[in-house]
Amino acid sequence: MGKLIIENFDAFRELEGKTLPEGEWISVTQEMINDFAKATGDFQWIHVDVEKAAKSSPFKKPVAHGFMSLALLSKMIGDLIHVKSSKMGVNYGLNRVRFPSPVLVDSRLKLVANIANIENYGDTGLKITWDCIVKVEGSKKPACVSEFISLMF
Repeated sequence: MGKLIIENFDAFRELEGKTLPEGEWISVTQEMINDFAKATGDFQWIHVDVEKAAKSSPFKKPVAHGFMSLALLSKMIGDLIHVKSSKMGVNYGLNRVRFPSPVLVDSRLKLVANIANIENYGDTGLKITWDCIVKVEGSKKPACVSEFISLMF
């Protein structure tokens, strides 16, 4: 499904309480995992040492950082929906986060999101609470379940 294009905040408010169409699959490559390790300084071998992971990991492959699937939420939401009248969006925080399933290298992830709540923020903004599930292709459990909060101006 293509990106939802919404004209303005009033039209966006109509999506409150609704589940959005599922996002597109995103492939998690070793390069992405390595780049995330560089950005965070987390070089644990389970993430970046392909040979050691093949020999010593119960998964037999490198595993993406749990926080990587969380960090992809902004991109996944941005790929899913665009509000034309919005000038910018920022991350505000998280209420709950869980990582029920590991994300192995070369896995594919997809976002399923519901707009749980939309409220005014200041004079010109909105505070949006998104219920997010990041699915892992072929897994019964999701990679990440989160209540994610963002601001839109």
